[in-house]
Amino acid sequence: MKIHKLITITALTAGLSFNALAENKPVGITPDMMSITVTHNGEAVEIKRNQDNSNTVIPAFAKTSRHCPPFCIQPMSLAEGVETLGELEVLDYAARMEGGDKSILLIDSRTPDWVAKGTIPSAVNIPWTELVPAKGATTEGIVSVMRDQFNVKVVEGADEIAIDDAIANNQVSEVFDYSDARTLVLFCNGMWCGQSPASIKTLLKYGYPAESIKWYRDGMQSWEILGFNTAKP
Repeated sequence: MKIHKLITITALTAGLSFNALAENKPVGITPDMMSITVTHNGEAVEIKRNQDNSNTVIPAFAKTSRHCPPFCIQPMSLAEGVETLGELEVLDYAARMEGGDKSILLIDSRTPDWVAKGTIPSAVNIPWTELVPAKGATTEGIVSVMRDQFNVKVVEGADEIAIDDAIANNQVSEVFDYSDARTLVLFCNGMWCGQSPASIKTLLKYGYPAESIKWYRDGMQSWEILGFNTAKP
C-alpha cells in the first residue's frame, strides 16, 4: 500500500514538473524566427508572441457571436486580384517596410476607438470612414489620403470639382494616376469585421489597382489569439 502511494506521488510530482517545464518553453513565430523589430511612432518595437504558455486572449476578442448584420463572416477572397494574407506574409511586408521599402503601407482600417485598444506595430490608422463618402468622407479628405498616404498623383488639371464629380460618377480613375501607387496591406478586427473590406471595395471603385491591395482577413482577432503584442496608435 505504501509502495503504491509512493509511486502515485512520484508520478504526480513528475507530471507537475513536466507541466512546469512545458509552460516555460519559448513561443516562436516560426521555428527559425522569434521576433522582428519594426518602427512604430518613431520608436523601435519588437513584434513577438507572448511567452507565457498559459496566456489567453483578451475579452475584446473572446466573443464568438456578434450579431450579423453587420458583423457577418467575410469571404476568403474579397475581390478578384486582391491577395488574402496570413500573419507570416504581414510580418514579411512589415519587415520590408522596416528595411526601407517605401512602396508598402500597413493600414489599420478600424475606427479610432478600436485602434486605441492596440494595433499591429508599424501600422498606420486610416479609418474606413475617411474613404467612404456615405460615412462622411470629403473629397478634400479622400484626395489627401490618396496623395499623401498612398502616393497617388492627381492628374494635371483636375481640380476638386472635377474630382468630386469623378467620385460621384464612379470615374475616379480619370483623375487619379496610380502608376506609383503604394502596395496597401489592410486589416481590421478579423473575419467578422467589415471595416477593411469597406476600404478595399471603395478603393477598387476608385480605380486603385487590385494587385496593389493586400488583405489580412483574420486581422486583430487572430493576431491576439496567436499572442502577438500590439502597439498604441
